[in-house]
Amino acid sequence: MVYANRFFRNIIKYHTLYLMMLPAIALLIFDKYVPMFGVIVAFKNYAYAKGIFGSPWTGFDNFTFLFRTDEAISATINTVLYNLVFIVSGTLVSIFLAIALNEILNRRLAKIYQSSLLFPHFLSYVVVSYLVYAFLGGSGYINTNILGPMGIEPLSWYSSPRSWMFILPIVHLWKGVGYSMVVYLASLVSIDHEYYEAAVIDGATKWQQIKSITIPLMTPVIVILFILDIGKIFNADFGLFYQVPLNSGPLFSTTNVIDTFVYRSFMVNGNVGMSSAAGLYQSIVGLILVLTTNAIVRKINSDNALF
Repeated sequence: MVYANRFFRNIIKYHTLYLMMLPAIALLIFDKYVPMFGVIVAFKNYAYAKGIFGSPWTGFDNFTFLFRTDEAISATINTVLYNLVFIVSGTLVSIFLAIALNEILNRRLAKIYQSSLLFPHFLSYVVVSYLVYAFLGGSGYINTNILGPMGIEPLSWYSSPRSWMFILPIVHLWKGVGYSMVVYLASLVSIDHEYYEAAVIDGATKWQQIKSITIPLMTPVIVILFILDIGKIFNADFGLFYQVPLNSGPLFSTTNVIDTFVYRSFMVNGNVGMSSAAGLYQSIVGLILVLTTNAIVRKINSDNALF
C-alpha cells in the first residue's frame, strides 16, 4: 500500500514527464508488443480465407522446413559466418575511427569527418545497390577505369560468388560503421581529461594512453554493444543480401541467408506460417544468446554486464 501511494504521488508530481513519455510508450506497445500475438501463425497452416483463428494447427511442422533442406542449412551457416565477420570488423574499425576522430584537434574538421562517415547509415539499400552496381557493373568503374588500363579482362562480378564473400562485408562496413563509431565517440567524450594529463606528466606516449586509459574506460560500452550484436547473429540484413547483389541467381551460394531464404520460399510457396516460424526461431535463439553471453560477462566482470 505504501509503494502504491508513493507511485501515485510520483505520477502527480512528475505528470509532465509522464505525459512526455506516453507517445514513446504507445509506440513501443503497438510496434513491439501487439504484433507478438501473430506468433501463433508459426504453429498454424495459415489460410487467408480462414484467418488466424480459423486456420488449422500444425504444431512444429513450419519449423522443420527451416532445417529440412541443404539450402536452409547453407543459409543458416552463411548467416552466422557473415555476422561473425560483421561483429569483429565493425567493432575494430568503429573503435579505431572513434579514437582517431577524438584525437583531431580541429573540432570543425572532426565534425565534417563524423558526418561523412555517418551519412551512409541513412541511405536505403536500394540506393546502395545502385552505387555498388556503378562500381561492379559490366561497364562499371572498376572494370572500365581500373582493370581496363591494367590490361585485365573485365570481370563479371554478379556471376562470381566468391568475390561477394569480401564485397558484402566491405559494403556493410561502409554503410554501418558510422553509427557504431558515434556511440563509441560518445563514450570517449565522457572520459575525464585529467587521466590523460596525469599520463602525459608520467611520460606516457599516445599509444600507451590509448592502451591503458582509453580502451579500458571504453570496455563497458564495447561489451554491451557486443552482447547486443551476438543477439542478432541469426538475423541478416535483408537489403544487404537481397538488394545489393541484385538477387542474382549465380550468387545464391554466398549471398543466401535465413532472411532471403525465407523470403524466396514465401514467394514460391506463399507459406505465411513458415515465415512466421523463421522470425520466432531467430528471436528465441537471439534471446538465448543474449542471456548466455551476458551471464558469461557477468561471471567475468559484473560491472560490464548488460543486466
